[in-house]
Amino acid sequence: MAFEVPVRQNEKLKRLTERINQDQELWQWWRSANVNAIDRQGMSDHGEVHIRIVANAALKILRLLLEAGIKPSVEVNYGLSPEDAEVVVVLGACLHDVGMSIHREEHELFSVALGYPKARQLLEGLYQEPTLTIMASEILHAVIAHRWDIPCLTIEAGVIKVADALDMTGGRSRIPFEAGKVNIHSVSALAVDAVNIEKGEERPVKIEIIMNNSAGIFQVDELLKRKLQNSTIYPYVEVVARIEGATERRILGVYKL
Repeated sequence: MAFEVPVRQNEKLKRLTERINQDQELWQWWRSANVNAIDRQGMSDHGEVHIRIVANAALKILRLLLEAGIKPSVEVNYGLSPEDAEVVVVLGACLHDVGMSIHREEHELFSVALGYPKARQLLEGLYQEPTLTIMASEILHAVIAHRWDIPCLTIEAGVIKVADALDMTGGRSRIPFEAGKVNIHSVSALAVDAVNIEKGEERPVKIEIIMNNSAGIFQVDELLKRKLQNSTIYPYVEVVARIEGATERRILGVYKL
């Protein structure tokens, strides 16, 4: 399955996605990340499906922020364009977990080490110096800052930090848990049916999480909440979690951050 995002009129993003789809090394990193995550540790997917989900979520969040008049950091600090910010979040999403191909522990650092030459390679010809170095630095900042406790200093990094946490439907929890073991981690991972990203009523971005069981609150509270609160986009995002279905005793109806 090809890597796809809605490029719209962004020619640089279009050319980047073409290069990503032709890059055998990058695709093998994603596959090897899953060998370490799924096959060897019984964790959730960190490969190409996860990357596709995060990239599309990040791009959607960024565009909603742009529509609300919020300027991305590459524009504020370097005079670049919103289209360049889209390139940052998409390539940052593609590189954020490649370090998992080496090890789960400190994989963010490994992702930076692998990601620096790869970012420059994929952007070569799309940008000239010194903009090429600026773009690579911004992308790597987003990569290292996707860990919840590392401060992010840009809008783009905050977007990727939050988007990474949104891959939680149907057992795709970002919280590590032992496969086959029944506990709050495994139960809550199966409780989320859908994650919707749309224009907010009170803030520029609304994230709606549809659950079949209130155990899914654990996913929202333990992962999404802490990532969102440690991101640069916290003031611009509202989160609503809803429990739907008649098969569960309704403990609560709506949970808001």
